[in-house]
Amino acid sequence: MPQASRYSDEQIETLLNELSAVLTQHRAPTDLSLMVLGNMITHIINTSVSPEQRKTLARSFSEALLSSVREADMH
Repeated sequence: MPQASRYSDEQIETLLNELSAVLTQHRAPTDLSLMVLGNMITHIINTSVSPEQRKTLARSFSEALLSSVREADMH
């Protein structure tokens, strides 16, 4: 069940569009984009989350990511 966000759709879309624009501007291929975003996530967790909560948050994030990825259409 999706969790309600404390952030507006507009806030989320604005950041998403800006981050996407930077990756596009640098012509970052998919693998480089994923590496950079993964490093950013790691940095955010390591600098903004208490050490006791890091693994739990990383696990929750990875589960949310897996659940949001669409599988190939089965025909």
